[in-house]
Amino acid sequence: MPATIVTTNPAPFTKVAIDPVTLDIIENALRNARIEMDATLVRTAMSPGIREQGDAFPLIADHTGKMIVGQFGSFIGGFLEGFDGTLEDGDMIFLSDPYSCEGAISHSNDWLVLLPVFKDGRLLAYTAMFGHQSDIGGKVVGSMPINARSIFEEGVRIPPVKIWKKGEYNDDLMKLVMHQTRKPDWCQADLNALIASCRVAARRVIEMAGRFGDDVYVSATQELLARNHRAMQALIGMAIAEEPVSFEDYICDDGVGYGPYKIKCTMWRENGKVVLDFAGTDPQSAASINFYLNENMFKMFFGIYMIMVFDPQILFNDGFYDLIDVRIPEGSLLKPRFPAALSGRTHALGRIFDILGGLLGQKTPEFLNAAGFSSSPHLFYSGNDNRPGKHGDWFQLFQIGFGGIPGRPLGDGPDGHSLWPGFTNVPNEFLERYFPMLIERYETEPDSGGAGLHRGGNGIHMTYRFLAAGTISIHDDRWFVPPWGVNGGLPGQRARKVLEKADGTQIIVGNKVEDVSVEVGDQLHFITWGGGGWGDPLDRDPALVGKEITQGLITPAGARDYGVVASDRGEVDAAATAALRGQMRGSRGELKLFDYGPSIDELRANAQAETGLPAPIQPVWTMAEAAE
Repeated sequence: MPATIVTTNPAPFTKVAIDPVTLDIIENALRNARIEMDATLVRTAMSPGIREQGDAFPLIADHTGKMIVGQFGSFIGGFLEGFDGTLEDGDMIFLSDPYSCEGAISHSNDWLVLLPVFKDGRLLAYTAMFGHQSDIGGKVVGSMPINARSIFEEGVRIPPVKIWKKGEYNDDLMKLVMHQTRKPDWCQADLNALIASCRVAARRVIEMAGRFGDDVYVSATQELLARNHRAMQALIGMAIAEEPVSFEDYICDDGVGYGPYKIKCTMWRENGKVVLDFAGTDPQSAASINFYLNENMFKMFFGIYMIMVFDPQILFNDGFYDLIDVRIPEGSLLKPRFPAALSGRTHALGRIFDILGGLLGQKTPEFLNAAGFSSSPHLFYSGNDNRPGKHGDWFQLFQIGFGGIPGRPLGDGPDGHSLWPGFTNVPNEFLERYFPMLIERYETEPDSGGAGLHRGGNGIHMTYRFLAAGTISIHDDRWFVPPWGVNGGLPGQRARKVLEKADGTQIIVGNKVEDVSVEVGDQLHFITWGGGGWGDPLDRDPALVGKEITQGLITPAGARDYGVVASDRGEVDAAATAALRGQMRGSRGELKLFDYGPSIDELRANAQAETGLPAPIQPVWTMAEAAE
């Protein structure tokens, strides 16, 4: 049964004509309100994931639930269809269960607050914000168990409930929820920050409506949606072909020994719409790497990608959703059946962006991006801090790391940058101040970016020295299947993690491991993947390659992938370079549109030698299907 909206003023809004100046003012005011939501959040939250890295996502929607400004697309329409209750002035919804909101939040660590905004008895808008909580209980610190077999192992699940009801705060509910987490101080502060952000945006919306009139404000939001629809319709007609194109990529493993897992998408234009069909994607995993992909969220991913490639000035909102048909098979890795575990969904979430790049560039290769969005590396570190003055206090860290951004049509990929454009790193000074660790190394990993006319961004090499005994967990990907290059560019290097014990012994650890014990003085070398290269490496300016040797971005050995012969001081031997490039051009075949590196079979055969880790085993269901 759909939600019931309780109003005291049943009068509908009247559509009025909006002049361009007023529309521009309201549009920019909404953009600023969204920025103010973020600013309120980071100034109020306590956990490093939100406070320092900005792992939270705002939304301002119109009175029907369509997103006007935001980042992940609106879930509100689907939520209203499935919420069997009332919404009235003074209410605020709180939830964290992905299965209760069609995957609008994709694992239970994301706490979401939704505020219906009323003015003079009428529903005027919605504001919402969700953010990643560092701990929500469950079987492991951080609440993201790699080997979880169901969502019940991943911490507290909150169905849609009213945290505020007619202006009254549900204190008993909050006591119950906070009782489940290992870090109630962080979680309470972060939740209050989410609430404050929504209220700030609500005030700004009411101020705008008060200034211009309710009908003008609502009509402006509808025009912003319509304008986006027109722009996307033109982009779709220009960039999407009627002939289907397909692309597939792989998640390396599931953390319990099986993999890789294929994600496949086929795209075509039909009757003015884009069809994006994930038929051929592997079935859901028994472990936690499943990604419950909300269709509206993927429509927004698609729209953002189109807009950023073709016309970044367009305000992305929900106005174009009826132009896109997303088809995701039930029971697949991207639409798992309840109660499948979801906490490790970030690898598939990152891989979706690589797949979009591979799909959208096939008609116009000059707009292709290489691979490198790929994953979102996580480090967890917890224990009791026995340093002087710390009294054995409990600590736990959840930190998001960065990889190499892919080479692009317009230039090199940034080194060591975030998957999400709004994220920042946790400052090393913050880590050393609040956690028993020293950051011994924080720099790019030379040669990890794929060679190309435009180099793929290098990954990060970060070395942590632990000052207290505890446990660490690592969530990362792209250690088995490398990030591919495009238009002749080479693949990026793969991720790796090395634990160096206090006695100097080095142990290669997996990229999805849980509860690894560390002692005082141990070091973890956390090395992330590089982005794939773009374009022919032999066309890159040798002087630029030489300069990057001096900057520590490329080594003399790595320079030979560009056909450049240079010293360790970056001095280029012009004659030797010309000879090497001539030899390489003569011996290679035709440049590849996509260079995936070795085949899956070759990767399996060489995994132990190249990565120090055994190859993942083909998933059991795949072998069973092959036998049939």
